[in-house]
Parts: sequence; structure tokens; C-alpha cells
Amino acid sequence: MFHKVKTVEPLPNYCLSVCFEDGTHKTYDVKPLFSKWETFKALLNIAGLFEQVKVDVGGYGIIYRLIL
Repeated sequence: MFHKVKTVEPLPNYCLSVCFEDGTHKTYDVKPLFSKWETFKALLNIAGLFEQVKVDVGGYGIIYRLIL
């Protein structure tokens, strides 16, 4: 069962505050993903990208979209 994401907010030190549709709030530390998945290193290397986090359409994930 997947929990739908209602909101996501970037926090300092590469953490995310996520609120789910059922009212649950969680904080996720993204830093471990930098060494596990090459793609996540873009969040370190592109200034301002981490702060552009959004809820994906449908609420089943989060996305980062570079807005120039």
C-alpha cells in the first residue's frame, strides 16, 4: 500500500519534511542517497535544485524539476 503525499518541503542539510494525505508527517534525510545513486548527486551539484522539490502528479512521489 502506498501513502499519498500531500506536501513536501525542503529543510536544511538535505532533509525533507513530508506530509501524507492521512495526516502523517515524516522527516527524511536525503544525504545517504548521494552515495547510493549517482542521479541524486545532481541535488548537490546544481545550485537551488534541492529547494525546488514538488509533489508528483497523483501524490505518489516527489520530484525535482530544474526551473531556470
